[in-house]
Parts: sequence; C-alpha cells; structure tokens
Amino acid sequence: MALGESWLRCGNRALARWFGPVFGLRRQLRQLQRDLWRARRRDRAIDLAVAQRLHRASWRRTQFGDRASDRAGYDFLQGPQTDPEAVAKVRAAIEEGHDIDIDLLNYRKDGSTFWNALYLSPVRDNDGKIRFFFASQLDVTDRVEAQEIVDQQKKLVEQEVERRTADLRAALEAKTILLHEVDHRVKNNLTMIGSLLRLQVRAIDDPAIATKLDSMLERVDALAVVHRQLYQSSDIAKFDIGSFTENLTHDVVGSSGRTDIAVEVDAQPLFVDAAHASALGLIVNEILFNAIKHGFANGRSGTLSVLVDNGEERGVIKICDDGPGLPSKQRTKSIGTALITRLARQAGAEATWSDNQPGTCVTITFPAQA
Repeated sequence: MALGESWLRCGNRALARWFGPVFGLRRQLRQLQRDLWRARRRDRAIDLAVAQRLHRASWRRTQFGDRASDRAGYDFLQGPQTDPEAVAKVRAAIEEGHDIDIDLLNYRKDGSTFWNALYLSPVRDNDGKIRFFFASQLDVTDRVEAQEIVDQQKKLVEQEVERRTADLRAALEAKTILLHEVDHRVKNNLTMIGSLLRLQVRAIDDPAIATKLDSMLERVDALAVVHRQLYQSSDIAKFDIGSFTENLTHDVVGSSGRTDIAVEVDAQPLFVDAAHASALGLIVNEILFNAIKHGFANGRSGTLSVLVDNGEERGVIKICDDGPGLPSKQRTKSIGTALITRLARQAGAEATWSDNQPGTCVTITFPAQA
C-alpha cells in the first residue's frame, strides 16, 4: 500500500483532506517522468503536455492557499520568440541528466507571453539511475521586466558617460595644444633674448662683464631647452628630467669645446611635475657649468659622471667631477650655490654637496611621479 493511500485510509478525514494533494504528487511525478522521456524520444526540450502537467502539479494544491481560479488560462508552451539556445540548454540537461535553472519566454493559451523560471533536476535511485525528474516553475515576468528597465537605464548612463568623456577628452586635447603653443612661443622668445645678449657680449671689451653675461646666456639657453622639451612632450603634466639631463650634459660639454672631458651618463626616465621643470632644469644646468668651470679649469682633463635614478619614493640626480674640488667656504659664497639652493626649495627638492675624493659631487633629491 502506498504511503499516501495509508494516510488517506487512516480514518482522520481532516488529515486526509490536508495531505492528500501532497501525496498525490507521486502519481503526477510518475506521469511527468513518462512525459519527459517521451519528449526526449521526440527530440523536444519540453512539450505542451509536460508544461501543462508542471502547471497543474504546481498550482492544484489549493489547500495551501493558492486558488486555481487565479491561474486560469496559465497553460503554456514555447513560441516564436522563445530563445532556441535556452531550449537547447533544457534539452541538453535532460539528455545529460543534470540540473538546470533557466528563464524561458513562454506563451499562455491566449497567446500572451510571460517569463517562466524553470528549475529541472533528475531524481536518481540508489544505483544512480534516473527514475524521474523534479521540476518547478515560477512566473518571473516582473523581475525580468524590471531587469530590462535597469539594463536600459544602465545603457543610457553609459552612453552619457561616454559622451561626457569624449567632451572632456576634446577639452584636454585643446588645452594640450594651447600649452604646447605657449611653451613653443616661450622657447622662441628665450632664444631671441639669448641672441640679443650674445650680440651685446661681442660689443663688450671688459672680460669680467662678458663672462658674467655668458653665464646668464647659458641659463637662458637651459630654460629654452626645458620649454622645447615641454612642447614636444605628449603629456603636459609630466616632464622627463632624466632624458633632459642626459641631453643637456652632452650639449653643455659640447658647447664648451672641451674634447678632453670624458662624459659618463647613466640616466633612467624620471618624470617630475611639469610645474617644477624650469627650476630643476636650471639646477642641472648650474651644476654642469660649475663642474666644467671649477672642476676642469685651466684646461685640466677629467671625467664628468652623471646619474639619474628613480628611487622608491624620491628621484635622484647626482653629478660628479674628479677635479680638485671646491672649498666649502668658497662654495657658500658663490652665486651658483645660492641659485641652486633657492631653486631646489622652489621645486621641493634638496641639494647636498659631498667630496668625491678627488672632486665634488652634487646630489639633488626631489619628489618623482609614477
């Protein structure tokens, strides 16, 4: 005697009326098994008979508070807008014997559509053989439609973000072009100023005055080189002080006409804030000219070594000569030292002098950008 039938014959009619429909599911599950295997032989994922039995099995239990009248006309089947890939997944789950949880667009008897959340799971015996399938369904039309609204709103937001990003990108490009034009004009103006000063130097007979003007000219030329590199750079916010130092070292030594000075440069790319480019450029220029002026004075040959390194937190520029060195008392009174100290403070950097044994080393440390 089946378990459901024993309950129905137990003499307690109230319990029988309450639990009878639950045990009646056993017969419906058996019929469901036959329908599913019939659908398999017909190479169909789930046919109308299976769908209708799923409906009746889910909603006939009116004792638990559901009313069959509320679900009138709820018989459903697949239609032209049902996703073939989703149907194929259901078919594959049945053939391979595994669980599947999927949303299907189904059709009611009157032709209207709704979204059906279908869960299908095989039930196996002790030997692992599939005896039947358990299935549940739920109308999730409201959830799917709400998700579609969310997706549409998300798409609109993404389009708006893309549009505003394009506007900002265009504005940035316009700003970049403008700044490059400014740097280009500044560079040209500095070059013109340098040319005028050189003409003036040629007319001066006093060697001391001419020497001082030459020093000023070198600083003007260094600024011109800084602005030239700025307008040639694609990033207006950063300045590669590493490549600048390497190029300036060769330019300064070359312009001095000193072929007896060996140059050793180890410069890595090192980016700093473009706002500090002029100050750091002048510092490097001042150190290089002081090295040639004092370290290799009176035709003394030697080696000028330059290191540009990107540390963990701060960048480092180290310029050394192997000359006789400069006494600290004499160094503190020089205009070059005062200029380097003030410019370093302006760029948030720190300048230190040390003995190279022989010669002098000047080390500049400053904040670097990633």
